[in-house]
Amino acid sequence: MDPSTNAATDPDSLQLLSESVRTTMTAATGAKLDAALTELGWLDMLGEIPDIAIPLVFRLLGETGAHASVLNDVVLRAAGSTPGSAVSLPFAGGRWVVWERSGGSGSALDDELPIHPVPQRDSMAPAALAAGRQAVGWWLVGSSRAMLALARQHAVDRVQFGRHISSFQAIRHRLAETLVAIEGAEATLQAVAAEPDDPDGLACLLAKAAAGQAALTSARHCQQVLGGIGFTAEHQLHRHVKRALVLDGLLGSARELTREAGKALRSKGYAPRLAHL
Repeated sequence: MDPSTNAATDPDSLQLLSESVRTTMTAATGAKLDAALTELGWLDMLGEIPDIAIPLVFRLLGETGAHASVLNDVVLRAAGSTPGSAVSLPFAGGRWVVWERSGGSGSALDDELPIHPVPQRDSMAPAALAAGRQAVGWWLVGSSRAMLALARQHAVDRVQFGRHISSFQAIRHRLAETLVAIEGAEATLQAVAAEPDDPDGLACLLAKAAAGQAALTSARHCQQVLGGIGFTAEHQLHRHVKRALVLDGLLGSARELTREAGKALRSKGYAPRLAHL
């Protein structure tokens, strides 16, 4: 764990760690990636430098399109339990799921993910829920950036009417709106990390909602930029879109969380300061 131990204070070590994690995720996914991350020292990073490890690992999961069951570790650690097992997680529509630590699949929407429905539970520890929402938020941001990168490259390469479509105003507006949504979601997640005092979990809730909305915006605009090729199985966009839809529903969808935030603010009678600018 030499790279990660000094990552909090050494930019070179942080860069080395980021490259190592990206390389690992490019080479493996699922249960194999779980094993590779464990060997890389994921649990040590989670215990020693969670503020660095969680954004790094989950953002790269989104950017690379890989998947692993590390969300279980984040939730268990925040709940005061020992990481390493699976835990029930709330899903959109009042459902509950478990992210299995196996190579099997179970999600009807994303057949790569080992997500299975489980009987409904009453609640989840607030600290675990808040930590999980931050982690999934970073994953959604990474997936959004992956979709934007694909759409941008297509816009640069594609020629219509004798011009690259990246010169068309409609294309530029879609890409710009996507980038603004992503940057806004990432800034919200960073603000939550900078202000850890969030007793009712409202800041984490809003950060997850912003990340989910950014991913949905990215999927919509990037699909329009890519056109017909974005629907094909040969192109990578559809994998990121499906992943974003699943992640948006995990621990509460953007629509549900926005409504929940509105109810919380009405009950308070005022809007608390979530970040000091």
